[in-house]
Amino acid sequence: MLLEDCLKPLEITQRDLADAIGVPYQGVNEIVRRRGGVTPCATLRLTRFLDTSPGFWMNLQLTWDLFHAQQIEEEDLKRISPS
Repeated sequence: MLLEDCLKPLEITQRDLADAIGVPYQGVNEIVRRRGGVTPCATLRLTRFLDTSPGFWMNLQLTWDLFHAQQIEEEDLKRISPS
């Protein structure tokens, strides 16, 4: 999402973004590669730089976290029935 919808249209690199928002390149790269999450601190920095809302980034992160958890826990979740 960050790469395709933000960086490419703005024609900036991951390193450019990292420098602009004051974070290490590795942090931006981990978000782009889906190896790391968007922290609240990164959310505030991305919000400021990209003129978006904090809710946008936090909702994306929450959606990703829930999707990922569901893939891991799917078999266990099937064994749980409502009371």
